[in-house]
Amino acid sequence: MTVALRVAVIGGGPGGLYTAALLKRLDPEREITVWERNAPDDTFGFGVVLSDETLGGIEHADPVVYAALCDEFVRWDDIDIVHRGVRHTSGGHGFAALGRRRLLEILHERCRSLGVDLRFRTEAPSTARLTAEYDLVVAADGVHSLARGAHAEVFGPSIEEHRCRYIWLAADFAFEAFRFEIAETEHGVMQLHGYPFSRPSPDHPTSTRPAGPQNQPGASTVIVEMREEVWRAAGFAELDEQASVERCAKIFTDALGGRALRSHRSAWTTFRTVVNDRWSHGNLVLLGDAAHTAHFSIGSGTKLAVEDALALAACLEEQPTLKEALLAYEAERRPVVASTQRAARASLEWFENIGLYLDQPARQFAFNLLTRSRRVTHDNLRLRDPHFAETVEREFGCPAGTPPMFTPFRLRGLTLRNRVVVSPMDMYSAADGVPGDFHLVHLGARALGGAGLVMTEMVCVSAEGRITPGCAGLYTSPQADAWRRITDFVHAQAPGTAIGVQLGHSGRKGSTKLMWEGIDEPLEDGNWPVVAASPIPYTADNQTPGELDRAQLDELREQFTAAARRAAHCGFDLLELHCAHGYLLSGFLSPLTNRRTDAYGGSLAGRLRFPLEVFDAVRAVWPKERPMTVRISATDWAEGGNGADEAVGIARAFAAHGADAVDVSTGQVVADERPDYGRSYQTPFADRIRNETGIPVIAVGAISSWDDVNSLILAGRTDLCALARPHLYDPHWTLHAAAEQEYTGPGVAWPLPYRAGSRPPRTGRTDAPKPRLTLGT
Repeated sequence: MTVALRVAVIGGGPGGLYTAALLKRLDPEREITVWERNAPDDTFGFGVVLSDETLGGIEHADPVVYAALCDEFVRWDDIDIVHRGVRHTSGGHGFAALGRRRLLEILHERCRSLGVDLRFRTEAPSTARLTAEYDLVVAADGVHSLARGAHAEVFGPSIEEHRCRYIWLAADFAFEAFRFEIAETEHGVMQLHGYPFSRPSPDHPTSTRPAGPQNQPGASTVIVEMREEVWRAAGFAELDEQASVERCAKIFTDALGGRALRSHRSAWTTFRTVVNDRWSHGNLVLLGDAAHTAHFSIGSGTKLAVEDALALAACLEEQPTLKEALLAYEAERRPVVASTQRAARASLEWFENIGLYLDQPARQFAFNLLTRSRRVTHDNLRLRDPHFAETVEREFGCPAGTPPMFTPFRLRGLTLRNRVVVSPMDMYSAADGVPGDFHLVHLGARALGGAGLVMTEMVCVSAEGRITPGCAGLYTSPQADAWRRITDFVHAQAPGTAIGVQLGHSGRKGSTKLMWEGIDEPLEDGNWPVVAASPIPYTADNQTPGELDRAQLDELREQFTAAARRAAHCGFDLLELHCAHGYLLSGFLSPLTNRRTDAYGGSLAGRLRFPLEVFDAVRAVWPKERPMTVRISATDWAEGGNGADEAVGIARAFAAHGADAVDVSTGQVVADERPDYGRSYQTPFADRIRNETGIPVIAVGAISSWDDVNSLILAGRTDLCALARPHLYDPHWTLHAAAEQEYTGPGVAWPLPYRAGSRPPRTGRTDAPKPRLTLGT
């Protein structure tokens, strides 16, 4: 039985129109009405980019629309990046675009041919009326959706405005490629995004290729974007539409070849990221920008709306009831949209912070731009444009055949043979703080696995500073002897691998159960008192810590220095001070956990005071030739807590006191945090610290592939990459990364007993003859 015989669509953009056409095509008996407040040809923006994946879905769902689109598309492969007068071109990317007005015309024609009722210049009735009169109401009414707003308490929209102003314009000529051009003006950095959506017709005087209607010169979309403060300083706030257009054309005269720009009721605006808790309410469903938005710099708005339409139509066909169909639609689309929004946010923030990268070597800047969303990676770019990738690698300093991750990196007197770090991971497997055979095998295996640096778990500076009874320490001689056994093994059996120690104190997060017995839950018995910057428990179930007084602060500082002396004697190559994740020193840094009114609280300088005192004391006893790093939480992921701006200040402070690198993690400071998880989700914080301050950084956080590592390093977003879970899954992760990239140079070495396993083992045959005929029945 057909689901939803009477359908109302609010909004006549591509998403709403395509939904109407699909639903009518799937069941001609459906009565479908589209309301659009504007005229049929009254559209905003100029060109629309669609991916091959989206086009494939259209081809299978509606060959008529697909054929019409193919007749109109402009296709190209190159991206041009112009920076400081130099153009760098990368090929093999594959784009398809057409005019937005022409796209709407195609969809109008298709809807009319199928019998869809299109009502232009007509406000849609209220959602209350529509939901009462129709089986299904599709709200495709854009980022400012009135339908969504009428039921905000159900949909739960979150709308975030960003830092840049932008304006959609057009040029009456066709760019030869997707063009990014950077203008460094007296007011700040501005950028142009341009791409063709119509090619010159064959008989046009400037034509070099066939395409498009006769006697047309071709056309391009041009978006001009800049930070809000740059926009105001440049005087755009006082200019009318035409004056803004003329000013943009003058700023980017080289890109435009001196030609003019045109507008169509164009206005400067700020991008809004829309996220909703729910996408449907009864028989009302959100689609396209009403449900979600993703920044234009990854060309995803129309793409997502069309894919929403395809998924909604399919779910209505596949599911027996409307309720099940709408639930299936959201379940299918939400993960895809979330992934796209993460990529879009990364791209958006890259352009917001483009000033950080302007002094990078030219091709590294271009590579950084191309990989900004993490959708294009180093390995992917090597396939698309090998020559460009090889040139970037060579300028970075990669010897021939050497992936970026296998280039060396120097910290003070220590040279790491590659850029891979085994991240500190608490094992909760020590007895009275003494690391045993488990730690020897655990750390020894990862050292044999090829990483440049292997880090211990957080090693506690006192018994009271443990997180759990199973945490390792460095506050007794037996503990030091056990650690010496491990460092000796690493240096003897995995020469070329460095081993570092991370020193820390649990603070208010101490006296809890082993992770697998209940993470952060207090012990049922055998508790010890906990201390912190302020008497604020981690959760209501945890102990209220004692606020540290002057004598206790002095005692703690001495505990850190005593542990550092032992660490030096143990032979560790590097020492990291743990000032992250809500442990004691991190608790001083965050305003959410430090409410002190003395010299160790208040401003960021006050909150930094004790962690810096500890750092100075440790640095004073740690051998001068050995590097010292500090791990920080770059954001608390909580309102009122530290964020990226504070992280930059914290990093600067530690660097000024002698930190050789900053290990940039995030969160775990307060229990009610709301992290924005996703692939490489913490790396933008490391990126900003490195490129704003020049301090070497270690990036960490859902970095899982060697391709990610190569991409981040080659783009200049980090110096080292720390991986945790991948090394739990595969202790020989780095060796296997080398094998998979066919790398055999000095950046990694297979232990002699393992060398016979340096090639992947053979599997069963995969080259059996394929069936040549498919016989019908």
